[in-house]
Amino acid sequence: MIYSLNNKQTGSECRLFVHPELFDRDFYGKDREKKLLTIAWNKGEDQKVIIDGIEYIFTSGTVLCLMVNQSFQFEDSSQIVAWQFNRDFYCIETHDEEVSCVGFLFYGSADVMFIAVDEKDHEKLSFLQSIFIEEFQEIDGIQEDMIRMLIKRLIIIITRLGKKQFLKEELPEVKLDIIRSFNLLVEKNYKTQHSVKFYADQLHKSPKTLSNLFRLYNSQSPSSVIQQRVFLEAKRLLLFTDKSVKEITYELGFEDVSYFSNFFKRLSGNTPVSFKKKKLVKK
Repeated sequence: MIYSLNNKQTGSECRLFVHPELFDRDFYGKDREKKLLTIAWNKGEDQKVIIDGIEYIFTSGTVLCLMVNQSFQFEDSSQIVAWQFNRDFYCIETHDEEVSCVGFLFYGSADVMFIAVDEKDHEKLSFLQSIFIEEFQEIDGIQEDMIRMLIKRLIIIITRLGKKQFLKEELPEVKLDIIRSFNLLVEKNYKTQHSVKFYADQLHKSPKTLSNLFRLYNSQSPSSVIQQRVFLEAKRLLLFTDKSVKEITYELGFEDVSYFSNFFKRLSGNTPVSFKKKKLVKK
């Protein structure tokens, strides 16, 4: 079942998928124009999910948050409950003080996070799901505001669960906020800015301070975060578009094709050309 709210005047859009027969996203294809964030909950057995060409196990009873520009496909979408919404419906950046998820759940520097839902939280999310369904069916002047409040509540619940499971206890909120701001800045500037100093200057911190914070957060270095974001985009462009290596080189802020190729080979073990050929063969 699919429930949806679509305000044509404002462009606001929100959807709820309850055990749909088909649920996927092809960012570089059919879904390019739909800028939707996704929160997916696996209420069935363990299954496979392919995200940007990489296969993961979507464990039973876990929640997965997916970005606008991520392509994904579930092995069995009939076991999935998912929410999708666009920026016009609820802008997580503008309302970050309310939900504190930017740079963590979304735009985060960590690998794909599968957030476990225990029995107590399962009941909480199931109850929230039932309220969502009621509000999607209640068409009146305050329907959109009501669903927006529910989305905010959903994000807060998932963010709290994620912080309990993925953050070290010794990382204070004020330090996490710096990391989240860094992650968001990288997302906005990675195509043109590859140096840690640029981001440190934007945050009025030293590169060393950022490195120390990331050791507490997930042991990655700020430089690695930037490189991995560039590398991820390079893989997406090679996998899902027809752009040449030269075009991708300049799009990602490299001035020289050979330098980009060496960068890509260092992180993947393959040149951009051989990486693309291998993926085409697998298809």
